[in-house]
Amino acid sequence: MSLIYPSYIPSIANYIIFVQNKNIVFEMHDNYQKQTLRNRCYIYGANGQLGLHIPVHYSQLNRQQTREIRIDNSTNWKSIHWKSIESAYRTSPFFEFYEDDLKPLFSKKSDELTSFNFECISRINECLDFKFNYSISETFKKKYDGKDYRFLIETKNNNSIKTEAYIQVFENKHGYLQNLSILDLLFNLGPETLLYIKNHPAI
Repeated sequence: MSLIYPSYIPSIANYIIFVQNKNIVFEMHDNYQKQTLRNRCYIYGANGQLGLHIPVHYSQLNRQQTREIRIDNSTNWKSIHWKSIESAYRTSPFFEFYEDDLKPLFSKKSDELTSFNFECISRINECLDFKFNYSISETFKKKYDGKDYRFLIETKNNNSIKTEAYIQVFENKHGYLQNLSILDLLFNLGPETLLYIKNHPAI
């Protein structure tokens, strides 16, 4: 069993876990924490690494589990995210190939963070022509008996994961950026994305 968080448009490292491990378990009983990949991802923009952040309703006065967190739709954040993705990857080899599949994620209102994260994962899996079996945790366990990949939800850990180099749109300007959102890999490698992940050294 491999335990991992359902993050927003997961990183390449997350997808390496999804593809290379059987019996994925998503953590659903954690207390929500700010400034993690629960509600953010990183893409490669014209000025370097760019974070996309989903605004949420959250109070530190009362502990809330991530599955209870609701999205703050007082701003048009989905439109902003899609415009950022489009600006970053319009010139990538496979943006137009996947554009019509992914754009609908950013055109309708979403209320619950975890539900939207799962929706993103499902849509990306369709683009990859990839299916995997998963279950959700029943209780929170600080120590897990199987493979524990929950550390990947932390921003500092995400940036420290080394991923095999591939050609990126703005690499000539800012160099190779490690472990970005799976979108970066998808738009740059297209149908070869799944092969890259299968052959990547284990995390």
